Amino acid sequence: MRTRRGTVLGTALTLLALPVLGACSADPRDDVRAAADAFLSDWAAGDTAAAAGATTDPDATTALLEQAAADLPGATLTLEVGGVTVEDGSATVDWTATWDLAAAPDWSYRATLRLREAEEGWDVVADPTVVHPELGEGQHLVLERRLPERAAITDAAGQPLFTPTEVVEVGVDPAGVTDLPALAAGLSAATGIPAEEISADVQAAPAGQFVPVISLRRPDFEAIRAQVYDLPGAVFPTSTRLLAPSARFAQALLGRVGPATAEVLEETTEDGDPAYAAGDRLGLSGLQRAYQEQLTGTPGFTVTVVSTDVATGDAGRQVDAVAPVPGEPLRTPLVRAVQEAADAAVAGSAQPTHLVAVRPGTGELLAVASNEAAVPVNALTGQFPPGSSMKAITATALLSAGVLTPQTPVACPGTLVVDGREFENEDRFDLGTVPFTEAFARSCNTTFMQQAQQLPADALAAAAASYGVGTDWQLPVDVFGGSVPADSTGTGAAADAIGQGEVLMSPAQLALVAAGIASGRPAAPVEVVGAEPAGPAPEAPDAAVLDALRPMMREVVLSGTATALADRGEVYGKTGTAEYGSGTPPDAHGWFTGYRVAGPGGNGGAGDVAFAVLVEGGGSSSAAVAVTDAFLGALG
Repeated sequence: MRTRRGTVLGTALTLLALPVLGACSADPRDDVRAAADAFLSDWAAGDTAAAAGATTDPDATTALLEQAAADLPGATLTLEVGGVTVEDGSATVDWTATWDLAAAPDWSYRATLRLREAEEGWDVVADPTVVHPELGEGQHLVLERRLPERAAITDAAGQPLFTPTEVVEVGVDPAGVTDLPALAAGLSAATGIPAEEISADVQAAPAGQFVPVISLRRPDFEAIRAQVYDLPGAVFPTSTRLLAPSARFAQALLGRVGPATAEVLEETTEDGDPAYAAGDRLGLSGLQRAYQEQLTGTPGFTVTVVSTDVATGDAGRQVDAVAPVPGEPLRTPLVRAVQEAADAAVAGSAQPTHLVAVRPGTGELLAVASNEAAVPVNALTGQFPPGSSMKAITATALLSAGVLTPQTPVACPGTLVVDGREFENEDRFDLGTVPFTEAFARSCNTTFMQQAQQLPADALAAAAASYGVGTDWQLPVDVFGGSVPADSTGTGAAADAIGQGEVLMSPAQLALVAAGIASGRPAAPVEVVGAEPAGPAPEAPDAAVLDALRPMMREVVLSGTATALADRGEVYGKTGTAEYGSGTPPDAHGWFTGYRVAGPGGNGGAGDVAFAVLVEGGGSSSAAVAVTDAFLGALG
């Protein structure tokens, strides 16, 4: 396997010796060396019969070498021959064994072969010390491999996020089942696992094998204990696992730890040598997987000599050990109070809901939250139309081009026809002619579509790029950087201006946009403190543009579509309703993106916080505003 020095030991035999002679030499040491070479070469090559045939007791040696292969599964032998001593028909050969152990550091030791002169040449003396100098009659080796305690992933304050946690395995002992349909129905009612799935697993299990149903943290188990504890055949063994504070705590970013899968083991294999083994608890997703080697560390092992007769109760004698090398902690920018507030906020939504919070000016991810109904990775990699939350970017393009100022009177008709296609405001509301700020605060689609027609084809994409949208971020856990076309015209350009058309965004990227507006310094996302930048810092819009845009976003909260947040401090933002699908009326996602300027002790001690909320299929932005309200309320 790959060692800590970064070198790879080969599996072929290495013999530092003179060439094997074709006939008896004048120096008997040459013949002894040739005999030792032949024995060791055959053993290392896996030809047990040939190696044993060169000894004084082929049957005993065959058993000895086969036992060694069983004691060191998957190991290959590389050896080095040293000095030779010959005296009165007997000889010794010094040699060094190096075992390339499966998924463990290499094991080396010095040993000595004894040889006896035979009628033709020399035979290796059949003796347990052939395998290891500490091995005696009736004994064998026991290799015990172990991983170090997994290194911590910490929050921004340096506190570990994964800690040993008691877990209850809800499962079935088939021998205790008296009524399988009733048992499956009872377990299903309590856990949500389909009854037919439980029944099929129990029926397929070998006799006497525990059948797992679900793993629960102790408090979650206690909540269903009364429903399942007395079911005949149900059993509840406990164990300790390394878990985050809650099952959903920043799951998309942090990932989880569990028994190694074939795919994960394949990722850790280099030049055919596995770094870890089946049964190891490894990172299966997120940062836990991306930083596998750093967090897992290097396995160690002990080698013990024990009696082959288990009835003796021999505890054995340790003859060698290599200590496991601990991994190194990984620090994230997550702020526990912000993450907990985000988790609580999304938990109150029935639809799949995500909330990503970012520190303005640095791009550090402060929280990544998704509720039980959601696919967690959608918070980072989901590709959704942003709807009217896109108008913060469209307004940036219009202000940058000098087409408008916040005070410019603009028309807001109930409908607008572009190239023969009619677009409309929600419920066809008509504001008449109003200042651009009011059209923004009230989210007037027709204003933005009409004004965007004055922009060059690439102006919207350029404004988006000034916040980092469209960047292929290089991160340990992927973040979709968004997509805004640079060549749309006509109805396509009109739809893009209000976040429909071909515009796509992830919650994480929209939170980064809000952070860039808040700070005036758009930044690449940061998932790990001290890591290499995920990409170049975007070129920010002119300060004058942002100075004009911020009061417009504040007005959204004071008098526009997000007045429900007016009592949550100094909040700035933009709502969004994004239609999708072919239904009549079409389904819609609800968005809110913005930031809050921290007051004394506010925002969970995190300072200013930018964020984006997406409620998939929420129907309108009001669903996302409600989640935002819960989030800001929990932050204090």
